Amino acid sequence: MADAQKPEAKPAQPAPPKAPAAMAVTPWQSELTGMLKEHFGDQIPEFSTYLGQDFLVAQPEAAISILEFLKLEADFDYLVDITAVDYPKRSERFDLVYILYSFPRNERIRIKARIQDGYKPQSAVGVHLTANWLEREVFDMFGIEFAGHPDLRRILMPDEWEGYPLRKDRSITDMDNRWVKENLGIESGQ
Repeated sequence: MADAQKPEAKPAQPAPPKAPAAMAVTPWQSELTGMLKEHFGDQIPEFSTYLGQDFLVAQPEAAISILEFLKLEADFDYLVDITAVDYPKRSERFDLVYILYSFPRNERIRIKARIQDGYKPQSAVGVHLTANWLEREVFDMFGIEFAGHPDLRRILMPDEWEGYPLRKDRSITDMDNRWVKENLGIESGQ
């Protein structure tokens, strides 16, 4: 009996990428959140924790007052970082994120403020000197201007660079092609 030839199997098509899972947060309640609720009321609409990381969502105009309160009244005297997250389809396009640490408490918290494109949050340099370079980086990467910053200018990208590399409305290969060609002599994306 002759071996029957089997038809060649077609390679399996890769499954489309899954949508990211929603961030499963739980309410954050502690002595500190009680103190903050009492002092700031509805200026802090959310206290949550995600995978053991505590954060609060603040009204943008209250962020600096909250940073100052946490520094002076709760020993959060180390500003670890300031960053942003871009949600281009959302009306409040950016989450501005301040990360604080307390050595005496051995505790880290995040303060998030949702802001619209073009909103100029108050600079935190008056509360934490380290905010100077951190705010410059957020400005350089996202284009968020901080009102009252003593020296707001680019810190990572060349001064002549056009655009903001971490905004999600342009691909990385569609960055400042003119600058790349003039200064590096190559086509961007090579």
